[in-house]
Amino acid sequence: MEDKLADQIYTARIGDITFKKIVSCSPGTPIFEAAIKMAEQKTSCLFIKNDQDVYLGFVTDITLRDNVIAKQLNPNLPIDEVMDTNIVTIAPEAYVYEAILMMFSKKSRYLLVNDNGNYVGFLSRNRLLSEQAESPLVFIQSVKSAANTNDLKLKWQKVPGIVSQLLARGVHSKIVNEVLTTIADTISFKIIEDIIAKLGPPPAKFVFMVLGSEGRKELSLKTDQDNAIIYEDTGEDKRAAVRSYFLDLATQVSDKLNFVGFVYCDGDYMATNPNWTHSLSHWKYNYKNWIEEALPEAAVKFSAFFDCRAIYGDLAIMESLRSFVDEELQKPIEKFYVYLAKNALLYEPPLTYFRNIRTQKILKKEVFDIKTAMTPIVDLARVYALQNRIFQKENTGERLKALRELGVFSEEQFNELSQSYYYLMGLRLKHQANLIINDLAAPNNFIEIDSLTKIEKVTLIEIFKIIQNFQSGIRMKFTNSLG
Repeated sequence: MEDKLADQIYTARIGDITFKKIVSCSPGTPIFEAAIKMAEQKTSCLFIKNDQDVYLGFVTDITLRDNVIAKQLNPNLPIDEVMDTNIVTIAPEAYVYEAILMMFSKKSRYLLVNDNGNYVGFLSRNRLLSEQAESPLVFIQSVKSAANTNDLKLKWQKVPGIVSQLLARGVHSKIVNEVLTTIADTISFKIIEDIIAKLGPPPAKFVFMVLGSEGRKELSLKTDQDNAIIYEDTGEDKRAAVRSYFLDLATQVSDKLNFVGFVYCDGDYMATNPNWTHSLSHWKYNYKNWIEEALPEAAVKFSAFFDCRAIYGDLAIMESLRSFVDEELQKPIEKFYVYLAKNALLYEPPLTYFRNIRTQKILKKEVFDIKTAMTPIVDLARVYALQNRIFQKENTGERLKALRELGVFSEEQFNELSQSYYYLMGLRLKHQANLIINDLAAPNNFIEIDSLTKIEKVTLIEIFKIIQNFQSGIRMKFTNSLG
């Protein structure tokens, strides 16, 4: 029965749940009147909306305790002086698991349900989680309340078990990726918060961003650190001190992440590298250079930094960088796309001339590298997304969907690519979880051919053919040659 309950989270939609009635008041309502209204309506959350029916914020019992009573605030002041403005909305057709992950990522405890412009009710995070007592999403809540870095390390060690359990139940690998990424984000967020508490408040606004697979929310269990810091431009007099603070922050965060289990990046794509911690104007210069230089190595760097996502800090900085890059990509830069396309052709599917799976020998075992087998799909989706300026979609699956909506891919092409991608992802996650749990070994990306069933082998060969076809399409489109 418990398993059944936990599974419902991935099929149940927000509309299937009974919402709480929205109780609201106007921004000018005195605090004490708002409290009376909450008591009368027996609600622990009161929403504040203006005359145009726009929701501006909300207050809870905790708001009244922390911001009013504890601060001995005058209860005649208007309620909008103490409200929380972090309003998050969701549609009834969204899945319950998406709602919970959204609440974690947006640091919100309440969700307003918006049915095509009509606000039909609200849900609290506790309510959603309590319905899912057996779910891994409750585990994310426990990560949030971890006491120290040791505790976070122990939590991360439990993750392979969760991944294995979800896959065994047939949960889609895209969802498993999202759960995995949310856990990793929560750990990183806690570490950054702890270090800032130790170092003192940052001397400038900044964002801490993750790159590569974590930037795409496609984390596997073999993961290293890929991150960077962007801070706002400051006056000449403060520049050295600001830079020194953020490099110090980066080093301490990186050391703690490494301790928890996110190992240092071999390629040094980390904020600890002075090249990857910079002011906003310097980052804009970086991106402009990579695009204009249009050199193969610049295209590789750009690819990693195109898959970036802010997990902490001031999102306006990220938006500013995004719109700058958007403008740059509208200039005539054919050569740049050609290099990106060539990048997407670097890895070929491991197929032999006779359409068998090409293997390599590692420790006397015939294996193939599943990460490089998946790379072409990631690269293909990225090239087409860039060319069509699809910025808000960080994820390979989301990019493919957006490209289908734009008519760049047909329904059939979209299905082939996304099913192939998530099939490979499921296989990869299962392989890594097995290594960690059953063999007590470090996770890797090398799949043993002999461990596969006949059906798995046939499916892989079909997938590799699909990838090959798409690669010849990209070769024709971007490089006008089949060479």
